[in-house]
Amino acid sequence: MGSVGRGRALFTAGNAHQNIVCGRAHQIGALALIAATFFLTRALDRLHDIPIPSHPSLSTVAGESPVGTLFQHPGFLSWPNRGYGTSLSLKIYVYEESEVDGLRELMRGKDGKISAESCAKGQWGTQVKIHHLLLKSKFRTSRKEEADLFFVPSYVKCVRMNGGLNDKEINQTYVKVLGQMPYFRLSGGRDHVFVFPSGAGAHLFRSWAVFLNRSIILTPEGDRTDKRTISSFHTWKDIIIPGNVDDGLTTFYESRIVQPIPLSKRKYLANFLGRAQGKVGRLQLLELAKQYPDKLESPELQLTGPNKLGRVEYFTHLRNAKFCLSPRGESSWTLRFYEAFFVFVSCRNVFLLSYQIR
Repeated sequence: MGSVGRGRALFTAGNAHQNIVCGRAHQIGALALIAATFFLTRALDRLHDIPIPSHPSLSTVAGESPVGTLFQHPGFLSWPNRGYGTSLSLKIYVYEESEVDGLRELMRGKDGKISAESCAKGQWGTQVKIHHLLLKSKFRTSRKEEADLFFVPSYVKCVRMNGGLNDKEINQTYVKVLGQMPYFRLSGGRDHVFVFPSGAGAHLFRSWAVFLNRSIILTPEGDRTDKRTISSFHTWKDIIIPGNVDDGLTTFYESRIVQPIPLSKRKYLANFLGRAQGKVGRLQLLELAKQYPDKLESPELQLTGPNKLGRVEYFTHLRNAKFCLSPRGESSWTLRFYEAFFVFVSCRNVFLLSYQIR
């Protein structure tokens, strides 16, 4: 009986508590608590702030590789200071290619002939640049036991495109590499970071769903992957990164290779400089360009042969229109967006999401 009475009393008290009306005093107290928390946090941030020395503007040294040039000037890619709040506290361990059997093959191919410099070029160069950025980061640690995150370097897209490994060999090599990482097994891969820089996403590793389903994946690919029924991207753990644009053609290096043209002097209203790939919308752009050659530039481009544009020639054409069209293709991302955004071209991006252009 006593226990029933106590239960009833608690129930009654709970109802009484739920019926309390928030008065003016409660509101003032809540605002005071918010203000105190804000100012206390700002004060703690200032206590831990360490000024970052300024660095002179970057200049490209003749004969120097783009990777070396980019990461010898940390001021332009400055990391937040360690500490509290805006000063981040983080330690990252970067695996060496020689410490895990098979990792070198994922970076240089089975014959070891593929170089980092060659893989740093083109739209998949982020796989190299992020690796080299972390190698020079002040957050890098050589002690695995104190690391918050582990970065697994791999240039697998470049290796595959250059014939260093085929799909089956890539899958087997990844499985072998991960099997030799005790810290990967310890966390189930949750604190390990991988870069997959192409439209295929993590599908380059066929068994990603088994081994990397909890790992952090950096990729330009979002909700839809090239000709795949499912995406390897998960919003709660993965990060979308931009595609790579050649360093010598970006405003980051104050490039003068391709000069912008004033909008009033550009020849075309719009252009599309890409392969048709059999897509209805892209094929229609080719036809529209034939009907309105003074308004729209859309040549039939190919990966090889006379209908392929070189890098400088490509940007020379790209800058000559007010709008750069990005029709739907195989992937949910397009390098053309980043090219128009980062390069001195400065044309306006227009995304065409429908297959039909009316």
